[in-house]
Amino acid sequence: MEPVALPLGRPREERADAARNRAHLIEVAREMVAELGADKVTMDGLAERAGLGKGTVFRRFRTRAGIFHALLDEEETRFQQQVMSGPPPLGPGAPAVERLVAFGRARLEFLVQHTVLARASLDPGQPIPSAASPSRFHVQVLLAEACPGAAASGTLALQLVAALEGPILLYLQAQDGDAPDPRTVVNDLITSWQVLVERVCG
Repeated sequence: MEPVALPLGRPREERADAARNRAHLIEVAREMVAELGADKVTMDGLAERAGLGKGTVFRRFRTRAGIFHALLDEEETRFQQQVMSGPPPLGPGAPAVERLVAFGRARLEFLVQHTVLARASLDPGQPIPSAASPSRFHVQVLLAEACPGAAASGTLALQLVAALEGPILLYLQAQDGDAPDPRTVVNDLITSWQVLVERVCG
């Protein structure tokens, strides 16, 4: 059974003017991150540059971290579309273990590419919403196909996704400064992910 994409985008009932403001704010925020860096993007600065009231920005994002969460959500939606309907082995059509390996490879590359947004989107005052993770849902479906006995409780998927995402971001953060070449880092992580999946499902 193929997983159903989780609703990561804007609410269906969003008014036309609110949708326009949202799209405009997202585009301006993306430009500011590219031009200034994430650490220089503020709620007030975004409102001024977008030509919208501060209240509009606060209602839309609630916190500064919410700006980066929205940007990351846009990228996440594109990633999930590739997982759900792209070519195999990331997309449908390959054996479950091959898809798990391909998913880890693509996810690690995604995290490396979007590390700055991922860090900035974490709100220290809020828990990390792991329960609704689309990665966990996808990994659970593939594990249920590859090794149904081990996957039945759902905890194996939780542990694999935790190993894939949370510690990876911390590791990448620790690599700042005297970091090795990013390509070397991600290749090592991809190799380790493949070993982990093949041993779990072997």
